Parts: sequence; C-alpha cells; structure tokens
Amino acid sequence: MKRFRPRRFTLKALLLLPGLLASGCSGDSIRPLPSLNGSLERSSDARREPSLAQGWLATVASRNGRERVELVDLRNGTPVPTPGLNRADAQPVSISLSGDGERLALVQQREGRTELMLYRRNADVLQRLAIDPPGVPRQVSLSGDGRVLAVQISRGGRWDVDIVRLP
Repeated sequence: MKRFRPRRFTLKALLLLPGLLASGCSGDSIRPLPSLNGSLERSSDARREPSLAQGWLATVASRNGRERVELVDLRNGTPVPTPGLNRADAQPVSISLSGDGERLALVQQREGRTELMLYRRNADVLQRLAIDPPGVPRQVSLSGDGRVLAVQISRGGRWDVDIVRLP
C-alpha cells in the first residue's frame, strides 16, 4: 500500500505563487487613451468628478482657478457648448450625466446655499430641483435614461439617499 506524501514546495515557488495568482486574475493592465487624454489635459488645469456616457464625458474642469462643468464629445475630443449651465456665482460640487448626454444633474454651491440642479441640453435650461423634505444635497447619480436621480442628502446630521423621478 502506498502512503500519501505531500509535495514540498520550495521557498522560491512559495514566493512566486502570489504573483502568479494575481497576474492570472488581473488580466491586462489598463492604459490611458493618449490622444483623448492629451486633449483633456490641454483644455484645463485639472479635472474631477468624471461622469461617462455613450460618447460623452462630463467633468468639473478647472482653469485659472475657476471651476466649471464641461461636456466633451468623445468622438472628436472637443468641448460642447452648454449655454446657461455654468453660472459665474456658482461652484459645482457633484455631477452626473444621462446615457445620451442630454441631461446633466449637478449639485452646486451658490450664495451660501447648496442646490440640486438639472440641465437639459436640448433646451439649454438649468432648473433648480426642490428637495422635499428639505436637506443639503451632496452627490448625484443620474440613471442612463435621465429620468431617475439618486441624490445623497444631509438631513438633521444624518446622510440619506433619495431616489427621485424626474419630469
């Protein structure tokens, strides 16, 4: 009768095993798209709050110390005009873009208030959305079809998330 004998791993094999397991699971490393990223870098000093949709990218772009929401057409890497979206007296906090790039939800600070806003590109209209019960919005996430909004809100020292159906 043969006895079972466990195989002995060498120290070298044990040291290589985590690396092999990690590389097998991770797949290819991600790489930036040089032409598009170069275009984005040239058009602003810094960017934050990316929201990606089919063929569109919305970010909060900073240039010369002023932040503004910028919409970029990813097919050609150029900014798209958004009349009425960026107010000189408002500071964007959080943004989210619908899948078709037609609606953009944002939280902005203006005149000491934090406001929840909805921008519709087809009408070039920025509309303030009332929060009921009242609270302070912090972050937004718009559904792909642009009809449902999730918003993080502070009420009485507690964070909540409201789901809102948009008109």
